[in-house]
Amino acid sequence: MNLKSILFSFLILTVVVSCNSKEEKDKYNRILYRAVNNKDTAILDININDKRFYGRYEISYYGVGKDSGDVRGDIKKDTLRGDFHYISNGGSWKRIPLALLKKDDKLILGNGVVGTYMSLPCFIPGTLNYKDPKFVFVKVKK
Repeated sequence: MNLKSILFSFLILTVVVSCNSKEEKDKYNRILYRAVNNKDTAILDININDKRFYGRYEISYYGVGKDSGDVRGDIKKDTLRGDFHYISNGGSWKRIPLALLKKDDKLILGNGVVGTYMSLPCFIPGTLNYKDPKFVFVKVKK
């Protein structure tokens, strides 16, 4: 074997090993959550790892319609923060901030005053709280 083929083999081996190790770090677990508030029901079907989450979120308003779309965001300690990009009651696309607090195997939906930063919706600092949540999500057993 010449030096070029040895280097090429080493490069290929390095790429394969690094891809496999990255795949292990980025492995996501799929979890299905459900929450009920009076007659409204929300379903949160997310893929989650230690740092990020993404998935589908649907809120069915009893007798009115539903909001459904995608969620995505980052995880820091016990908080999932991101956004919900959805079609409101079959109308136009909207994007709102989303914050969920992990507590006792449940997710508590946060609320606060919504503003925009660099054209993206966010909670105005100091207004986000988890008191009197609209939804408290519990895992749906498979």
